[in-house]
Amino acid sequence: MSLDAVTAVPTRKDIATLAGGCFWCLEAVFDEMKGVESVESGYMGGHTPNPAYQEVCDGGTGHAEVVRLTFDPAVVSFKELLEVFFVIHDPTTLNRQGNDVGTQYRSAIFYHSPQQKAAAEEVIARLNAAKLWDHPIVTEVAPASTFHVAEGHHQEYFAHNPYQPYCQLVVAPKVRKFRKRFLDRVKK
Repeated sequence: MSLDAVTAVPTRKDIATLAGGCFWCLEAVFDEMKGVESVESGYMGGHTPNPAYQEVCDGGTGHAEVVRLTFDPAVVSFKELLEVFFVIHDPTTLNRQGNDVGTQYRSAIFYHSPQQKAAAEEVIARLNAAKLWDHPIVTEVAPASTFHVAEGHHQEYFAHNPYQPYCQLVVAPKVRKFRKRFLDRVKK
């Protein structure tokens, strides 16, 4: 908890941890979202202590590439984060996003409270009922476990490497999709 400089009233910050393919994509989008104060790329949901990127990419650690968001719930709700999350990746493909294949690229919501779990299950049920996709959502909803921060060169990857081919072909279209669909939620 921190103090609001103007009112000296404590402001509450929440954490959300999401997996939806390559963490570079999620990080680039959520960096631009109002109410999201920080985004860290990392790994969660596996069994190997202190995993490194190459170990995670090899698929043997059980970890997913995730982003850990610190957000202000007075500005953006957890459900609003999930609305964006479900637009910027395909939640119906098991252990895959495009050409990224393996359990490390699974779709997952790692909840930090019973309220987040309930919200995730409610959003998934609503989206499945709406039949927006040809197949049901396979997003894992699991309790948050140890978060392992990814290596430094993975942090703010898109911001530092916008012309790298993967960023141009995969990350940039997701950022544009977010900006177009959620213009009112883009930071100025």
